[in-house]
Amino acid sequence: MKELTIEATVDNIAAVTDFVNAQLEEMDCPMKAQFQISVAIDELFGNIAHYAYAPETGCATVRVETQQNPPAAVITFVDRGRPYNPLAKADPDTTLQAEHRQIGGLGIFLVKKTMDDMSYEYRDGQNILRIKKNL
Repeated sequence: MKELTIEATVDNIAAVTDFVNAQLEEMDCPMKAQFQISVAIDELFGNIAHYAYAPETGCATVRVETQQNPPAAVITFVDRGRPYNPLAKADPDTTLQAEHRQIGGLGIFLVKKTMDDMSYEYRDGQNILRIKKNL
């Protein structure tokens, strides 16, 4: 397992993506899966940057783990911001036309649809959000 602790700012999304991509390349991660994980990082780390500590900033830790059977990447986001479970929000109704949908929730919906597993827990004063992508 490798981890990076970094200030949770929008400016650091690229650094987090680079860190995760370096681990994925060592695993010979397929390009499609790597792209889907990059989109998930943008959404999830972006949400931490925008909302976890607002209006202040704080740190977040990103962990990358590999599983062998079946091959998978597990990325965990940990922050000490206000408790928030993004999985508790109902999925947007994608059958409605865009102008009739409520604002928000589409990014998390996309992450849920492209990852093979996603979980959240609040423990010891920390938000712990985990995504898993089978390779």
